[in-house]
Parts: sequence; C-alpha cells; structure tokens
Amino acid sequence: MADMPASTSGDFPPFRQRHLISIADLKQPEIIELLDRAERMVPVSRQERKSLPTLSGKTQINLFFEPSTRTQSSFEIAGKRLGALVVNMSVKSSSVSKGETLIDTAATLNAMRPDVLVVRHSAAGAVELLSQKVGCSVVNAGDGAHEHPTQALLDALTIRRHKGRINGLTVAICGDIANSRVARSNLLLLGALHVRTRVIAPRNLLPAGIEHLATEVFTDMEAGLKDVDVVMMLRLQHERASGKMIPSVREYYRFYGLDAERLAHAKPDAIVMHPGPMNRGVEIDPAIADSARSVITDQVEMGVAVRMAVLDALLSGEQA
Repeated sequence: MADMPASTSGDFPPFRQRHLISIADLKQPEIIELLDRAERMVPVSRQERKSLPTLSGKTQINLFFEPSTRTQSSFEIAGKRLGALVVNMSVKSSSVSKGETLIDTAATLNAMRPDVLVVRHSAAGAVELLSQKVGCSVVNAGDGAHEHPTQALLDALTIRRHKGRINGLTVAICGDIANSRVARSNLLLLGALHVRTRVIAPRNLLPAGIEHLATEVFTDMEAGLKDVDVVMMLRLQHERASGKMIPSVREYYRFYGLDAERLAHAKPDAIVMHPGPMNRGVEIDPAIADSARSVITDQVEMGVAVRMAVLDALLSGEQA
C-alpha cells in the first residue's frame, strides 16, 4: 500500500474513546479509523524532519511497572514526534517499590495533571483500575496476560500494508496462546474485521474457551499452517520450558518451531510476523526470521505510527 500524505487529526471526526484499554472496547469503524490515522503517520517517520505539532503543550507519562524497552521506546518516540513532553517514570526507583499502592500512584500522577498515561503492568486489570482514578486518557501498553491493544493494531496495519487488505485473509497465530496478551488482542481485532483466525499450540498452551475467540483451533503445526496468508509466531516464555508446560525448548522447536519445511504449508506469498523479542531457534528458525517473507522489522516501524495515531486520536477527542 502506497504511503499517504501526513495529516493531523483535523481530517478525522472526534474519536469517541477516552482511553485505549482493550480492543474489545472498540467498534469496527473505530479500529479502521485508527489504522487509517496510523497510515497517515507513516510518512512523518520517514521524512527528514520527523515531527508534527499536534500534541504541543501536552504531557505524556510512560509508567511501566514491568520492563519493555521496545514498547516504551516506541511510545516515547511516538509522543515526541507529535510534539508532546514525554516523561518516563522509573518504577523501580519510585515510591511504588516502597509499598505505595496503585491507587496512591494514580492520585500522585493525577495531581501532576498529565494529558495521557501509557501504562504497562504485570497484573491483568491494573491499567483499567488506574484509568478510573485519573482525569486524563490512559493507554494500555500491556497488562498481564490480558491485552496489548497497540500491538494488535500495529500487526493489523503491517498486514494491511503488505496484503492490501485484511478482510478475507486467514491468519495463523502460533505458540503460547494461553499466556499471550498479544494473541488475545489480535484475535479480538481480527475477529472484528472478519478475518479467519487459527490458533496453533500444544494442548496445554491453549486457554479454556479459545474456540470462542478463534475461528479454528489446531494442535498440529503443519495442518494449522495449510494455505494461510499470515503466520504470526509468539514468543515462548522461558519459564514455560521448565518441564511443567513443555518437555524442553528442543522438543518445542521440533513440533512448533517455524522453519522452511513448515512454512511451505502456508501460501507461497504468506508473510511471517513476530511481536518480539524473538527466541531464535526456539519459536522460529533464524533463516526464516531474516528472510524476505519476514515483516518483523516492519512491525517495529508500524508500532511508532500506530502509537502516534492512538495518542493523536485520544487527545484530539479530548479537545473536541
């Protein structure tokens, strides 16, 4: 899909949502609008002067209770490219680590009058709780095994740019489905856009009720990859390889690692995705990760555009 000229929020109607906590909160037109907004942000990051004055005078606080260099950096760059004052809070050195509760933290931050909080927390539901205690917009940058909405949006944008469409495609999500907030957000978003979704995982890494989110469920990698348009691999958490969830990393790769032989079951023009960071040789063959069919680095670039779009949409809606 060709690049579109950069645009400010004035080209779109006021965004109705105050926060972005869950993909489930978005209606299909809102998802499409965020993707369209992000599409127009892509050229901003590619031009020599990578900035818009959209959020000039606004304050963005990135509050990460668990580390994530990639996501935090992406949000920081997104805010700065829109002209916002961006503050990264180091939770380990804050009063949170000394026993302050999440609600106390919310009250303290609220007194500083930020315009948007970007929050990552290890507990599902913590971001939503915080959003109820502050007077500004809140963006969920990942909460436990619950959701990671901007990851799903950037994945959808990457797919749309490479395939020219989303509707009518078949997407396979492979790996630790049970513990993945990325998988949940993607399944919600792709389902809202009428995409045929498949999940592929060992039986003990499939959550209860997954058949209500995914179109099809597979425990066999080759069968699940047959004729798909997109292969989305998930990172295997090292703690799953303790012998309780899977026998070993080597066994996991033997049955569920993506290599050339397994990828051959997908369509010839299928693209390969991964939210990162990758465990090379565990969930994906390095040769596949670095191949022409991999769009993993494109996902990183689209992450900045999507986060610019989300910040712009939430704060422009606030102004409307």
